[in-house]
Amino acid sequence: MLIEMGKRAKEAASLLNTLGSSKKEEGLKAAARALSDHSSQIEKANEKDMEKARQNGMSQGLLDRLALDSKRINAMAEGLLEVAALEDPVGEVLSMKTRPNGLIIGQKRVPLGVAAIIYEARPNVTADAFGLCFKSGNAVILKGGSDALHSNMAIAEAIREGLFSVGLPQDAIQLISDTSRETARELMRLNDYVDVLIPRGGAGLIKTVVENSTVPVIETGTGNCHVFVDASADFDMALNIIENAKTQRIGVCNACESLVIHRDIAEDFLPLLAERLKKHQVEIRGDEEALRLCPGLVPASEADWGQEYLDYIVSLKIAGSIEEAISHINRYNTGHSETIVTSDYANSQKFLNEIDAAAVYVNASTRFTDGNQFGFGAEIGISTQKLHARGPMGLKELTTTKYIIYGNGQIR
Repeated sequence: MLIEMGKRAKEAASLLNTLGSSKKEEGLKAAARALSDHSSQIEKANEKDMEKARQNGMSQGLLDRLALDSKRINAMAEGLLEVAALEDPVGEVLSMKTRPNGLIIGQKRVPLGVAAIIYEARPNVTADAFGLCFKSGNAVILKGGSDALHSNMAIAEAIREGLFSVGLPQDAIQLISDTSRETARELMRLNDYVDVLIPRGGAGLIKTVVENSTVPVIETGTGNCHVFVDASADFDMALNIIENAKTQRIGVCNACESLVIHRDIAEDFLPLLAERLKKHQVEIRGDEEALRLCPGLVPASEADWGQEYLDYIVSLKIAGSIEEAISHINRYNTGHSETIVTSDYANSQKFLNEIDAAAVYVNASTRFTDGNQFGFGAEIGISTQKLHARGPMGLKELTTTKYIIYGNGQIR
C-alpha cells in the first residue's frame, strides 16, 4: 500500500514542480473553499474522534488539540488563503557568479519533492501541512494518529475534492488510514519515494522516528518553554506574560511549562504569581526555596525541571543571578522557546545571546512561536534541531537548492 502511495506522490511531485505560482494559488483557494463547504461533515467526523477520546480518558490539554468547530475549520481555510498569498519561494535564484573560465554558476531554490509527516492528535496539521507543501511544490503523505483518524480523513478528502475541481493532482495530499505502528515504521523506511520525514507530536513519537527512520528527518521537538522573571521585571508585565504563556492553551508546544524567578524579587512576586495562576487552577511545583517563600506550592522533583506537562502544571525554580537562570534553562530546555521579563538592557542581550533555543524572547509570551504569528501563513512544525531548519518552518524550509550552470562549450 505505502509503495503505491509513494509512487503516486512522486508523480504528483513531478507535476507540482512544473506549476507556476498562479496555478498553485488557484489550488490553495479551491482547497480552502472545500474546507468551508465541508465544515459540517468535518465537525461530525471530529465529534466521533472526540467521543472516543473522552471514553479513553484523554487529558484536557490533548482534547483541546483534537477539537474542531466551525471557527477552527474556518481558521484552517483562512490559513490556506494566507499561504496562497505568500511569495512563492520556488525558482528564486539565490546567487549568480561568473567564474574565470566563463562558466556562470548560480543557486536556485527548488522543492524537496515528497514530504511525509507523522503527527498525533492535531487535525489542523492536515490542512497546514498540505498548504505549505503544496505552495512549495511538494507532495505530502500524512500519517495522523488514531485519535484523530475521522477528522483527518474528512479534511484530506475535502482538500482532494478541492484540487480535483480545478484540475490539479489529488495525490498532492495522501492520508494513510492505517494508524498502526507497523505502517509508521514502514513509512520511515520509504527511501525510494519519500525525501524528508517530519514528526510532530510528543517526545515518544519524535524519539521513535529519529531512532528508526532511514528517510532524512527534520526533528520538531517538544516544548519545555521557560519564562525567567529578572530582578528588574515589571510585575504586572511578568504576571500577564506568564498567565498568557501558561493558560491561553495548555496543550501546545509553545506554552510555558517552567518558571525561573530571580531571588531578589521572589518574596514579593511569588504570592502575586500564586494568586494569578490560582484563577486557572494551575499547580505550581517549586523548589525548596520557593516552598519556604510561598506556602501552598507543591514540592518539585528532579523530573519536573525537564517536563512538558501539557496540563495546568508549571515548575518553578529560584535563581540567584541571570547566569544561574541561563544555566538552568539551557540544561533543561528542549530548544524551543524561552523568554526573559526584564527592564535591564544588558540582561536582555545576555539572555538573547546565551540561551540555546530556536526562539528567544524579551518581554513577550512564548505563545508567539508560531508560523502564522511570524508571518509564514502557517507552519509545518517548530524545528528544534540546528541543521537545515530551526524554529517555525515555513515555505523556504520546505525547499532545497540546486546549482544551475551556464556554459558556452567549456571543457575541463
